[in-house]
Amino acid sequence: MATFSLLSKRYVRVASASTPAPGLLLYSQTIKHRSLVTQAVKTSAAWKLGHLNHVAIAVPDMKQATAFWKDIMQADKVSESVPMPEHGVYTVFVELGNTKIELLHPYGDKSPIAGFLAKNKNGGIHHICLNVADIKSALASLKANGVRALNEEPRIGAHGLPVVFLHPKDCGGVLVELEENK
Repeated sequence: MATFSLLSKRYVRVASASTPAPGLLLYSQTIKHRSLVTQAVKTSAAWKLGHLNHVAIAVPDMKQATAFWKDIMQADKVSESVPMPEHGVYTVFVELGNTKIELLHPYGDKSPIAGFLAKNKNGGIHHICLNVADIKSALASLKANGVRALNEEPRIGAHGLPVVFLHPKDCGGVLVELEENK
């Protein structure tokens, strides 16, 4: 086994022929009670991680945030604010060509974004969303490797497609949304 650092993190490369997955990187550091999956067996993938769908930003003032992206950052395509009561948010999508920014603002008292903004008064990055071709296969594989989902079954997200959120404590402190996009 060889040990090396990448971005100040300690990794171990498994190089023995007797290992189930030669060349597998094992991340072995725990950071402030957060952990990443440290052992995984990579098999032929029934699912494939796709491209970055969007970065979601929680905003305390939707009109101000929308104006910033439209007028100051000069984004060509900025959607109207769409209420999504079933998710407890208002959303605005800023199209960037190869990805999107999703602006999130609380809708109702039980909005998950209200709790985030209570801790982060100025707002900030809430989650990232990655495309997968088969969300159920991805979820089963991730669960088998110790990654917890916040919702056990996929539900319909802002784009009308199945989504699932992964626990940030299992993803290096990042809330990750997977969206099925065939």
